[in-house]
Amino acid sequence: MALRQIRIMGDEKLEKVCRPVTEMTPKLRQLVQDMLDTMYDANGVGLAAPQVGILKRIVVIDIGDGPIVLVNPEIIEQSGEQSGQEGCLSLPGQAGIVTRPNHVKVRAFDENMQEFELEGEELLARAICHECDHLEGIMYVRYVEGELFDVTEEEEAEEEAAESK
Repeated sequence: MALRQIRIMGDEKLEKVCRPVTEMTPKLRQLVQDMLDTMYDANGVGLAAPQVGILKRIVVIDIGDGPIVLVNPEIIEQSGEQSGQEGCLSLPGQAGIVTRPNHVKVRAFDENMQEFELEGEELLARAICHECDHLEGIMYVRYVEGELFDVTEEEEAEEEAAESK
């Protein structure tokens, strides 16, 4: 288990557009595993490669149904609307209200570079949009309606419990 340092808002790597992955190398396989370990250790539901300082188009997500690896993800459909509290491992202790699509379809490659499509609703749709934004150098704070607010660990635990129901 190798944990990577999560970059915090203001770090220039979080503001860059990421490069596509052309082949899955052993080094990139290790990155994917490290990203999963880092995400779980930080109690997150998603993590993008630039958040650990790597400018590659790789995202990991787990909303409680098992890990999802998206390499070179591209959102190809979106519909509906949802507004809700959103936070980010790169801005710990803060959250804001963000409106996102309620349904998305993403085309990506898995860790074996096999192309697939995935549809997500509600939290999964939100996570896909949030993490794909990171690959374009966009932080969720760009979309916050109103002001950011402090989130305590207790509130985060309550949120996670509500989301897992």
